[in-house]
Formats: sequence, C-alpha cells, structure tokens
Amino acid sequence: VQLQASGGGLVQAGGSLRLSCAASGRTFSSSAVGWFRQAPGKEREFVASITWSSITFYADSVKGRFTISRDNAKNTGYLQMDSLKPVDTAVYYCSADPTGWGRRYDYWGQGTQVTVSS
Repeated sequence: VQLQASGGGLVQAGGSLRLSCAASGRTFSSSAVGWFRQAPGKEREFVASITWSSITFYADSVKGRFTISRDNAKNTGYLQMDSLKPVDTAVYYCSADPTGWGRRYDYWGQGTQVTVSS
C-alpha cells in the first residue's frame, strides 16, 4: 500500500482544513487508517483512526473537533479538522494497518504541514 497525504496549509485559529490520504493497492478497504502528527521538538502522536468496519477512535485533544472518515470506493481516507487551534500545528501523517484494526501501522505516507496561526 502506498499512501499520499494532502490538504495541509495555513489557517487561522478557529478555521477548518480537510486532509486526504489517497491509497494505492487493493487492500485499502480491509485496512485501518490512522492519522498521526508531529510538532516541532515533539514526538509523533496519535490523532485519530478508523477501522475497516468504520469504528473510529480519537485522541482526547481532538475529540469533538476532528472527524475521521473513509471512502473505500475512492481508496481515500479523510481527516476533517474544525475549530483549529495553534497547538494543532504539526506535520500530519496518514498510515494504514492491513490487519484492519489500527494496532500495527505498516504503511506511512509523507507528511502534510498544518499551520494554525493565532
């Protein structure tokens, strides 16, 4: 599976962005999709995931503001980010877990920069 993340950019606090994760390969629909982020000087952290059966999980810091979804027909995962805060500034990475449950992310896309200005 190859992953291509896109949709990052510069936005003011309170604004919205939608990240996309386009996947190649025939295993996307049976894979879990995860989003992670890494801010400067910090370790990569979990943001959200969606299993093959569309069960979703969120980090507490984004719960209620971010929404993860998937479109298997398009082999694409999404992360809708609303009410963005400056602390959300980071490089965002999408990943895929072929087991379907989000416990082992074997595939990673390149990051997309999200910058939230105050």
